[in-house]
Amino acid sequence: MHNPLLDKLHPYPFERLRALMKGITPNPAYRPISLGIGEPKHPAPQLIEAALMASLKGLSGYPATAGEPALRESICAWIQRRYALSLDPASQVLPVNGSREALFALAQTVIDPTREGATVVCPNPFYQIYEGAALLAGAQTAFANSDPARNFAANWAEIDAATWARTQLLYVCSPGNPTGAVMPLDEWKMLFELSDRYGFVIASDECYSEIYFREEAPLGGLEAAAQLGRTDFRNLIAFTSLSKRSNVPGMRSGFVAGDAAIIKKFLLYRTYHGSAMSPIVQAASIAAWNDEAHVVENRQQYRAKFAQVTPMLSAVLDVALPDAGFYLWAAVPGGDDIAFAQGLLAQYNVAVLPGSLLAREAHGVNPGAGRIRMALVAEVSECVEAAQRIAEFTPLFKQSLRTP
Repeated sequence: MHNPLLDKLHPYPFERLRALMKGITPNPAYRPISLGIGEPKHPAPQLIEAALMASLKGLSGYPATAGEPALRESICAWIQRRYALSLDPASQVLPVNGSREALFALAQTVIDPTREGATVVCPNPFYQIYEGAALLAGAQTAFANSDPARNFAANWAEIDAATWARTQLLYVCSPGNPTGAVMPLDEWKMLFELSDRYGFVIASDECYSEIYFREEAPLGGLEAAAQLGRTDFRNLIAFTSLSKRSNVPGMRSGFVAGDAAIIKKFLLYRTYHGSAMSPIVQAASIAAWNDEAHVVENRQQYRAKFAQVTPMLSAVLDVALPDAGFYLWAAVPGGDDIAFAQGLLAQYNVAVLPGSLLAREAHGVNPGAGRIRMALVAEVSECVEAAQRIAEFTPLFKQSLRTP
């Protein structure tokens, strides 16, 4: 016996990648370098480790699902500094155990599967949690493909009025994974208008918001709403995580913020779901949200890394510096992203993620096909070495395409 909805789930991209690479023996002349998984590799800040160690006595008590007032207040203070927004710590923010579980759980909270044709709209390519959350909530999915001609913005116009009318939840990701694209204000305005017309909730995944390459920080969903006079944040929930911002993916800490009515229902769901954050993680999270110096330093490391690696790769691949995030989203010669990834691993022992594994075929195409995602998460020297190998491999791959 099991939940039949589990049978609808697709294999995770890395499971599919392992299957594709199973018969390949990487060239032993090179040490392995992986640009495949988007897992931060910079050291965790000492101040966070110290806060964890100083809070071990917290293990002796049950935590509240809503989190300690001090944590919610530190989150609101960060939101005020980052976005110039004043939120109510009692009703408009909620700590979560990383953005992944919260992105999943929100769908279980807001989807009504008894309504005919319950639909969740996702960008395409996308973070696979969106799809799994939709399917396990009893909904179906619809996809808006990214458009390379528009800085990989999702083409929301591909979703017709009949689909919007069935939509209960829209996932957006800005800065985007894998493209790094940031949604501008006019795109937010269009989505808010659609939300008002059809009544769906917008889940804004912003876990890459603090890694960016221009002087201006990326626009956030709550910030966009406030600029458009939507200060009640109706039908909008933003998700933010410490994993990328503070290099602590193993801590599993983030928050959701926005519409107080949705937050109230979300808290109810999470109370039954057993989603309380450990007291020691709460203490470390307060230290993280209260400090910006380590975030600035982390961002500078990524900027230095991308400044070295992007020109090396753009000389051989169709790739450019993204708006934000820590991925490069490159088109490969010939358009076969899987063959490129297999050849690169076999000949130069560098792992990358084929873009077609991050997307679904929609509107007649797979918008990830012909591209690879490279996560520049390792130290500079390792990323530079990987780029050098890719620069050597690409002309050989091109030549193989011309060989009958």
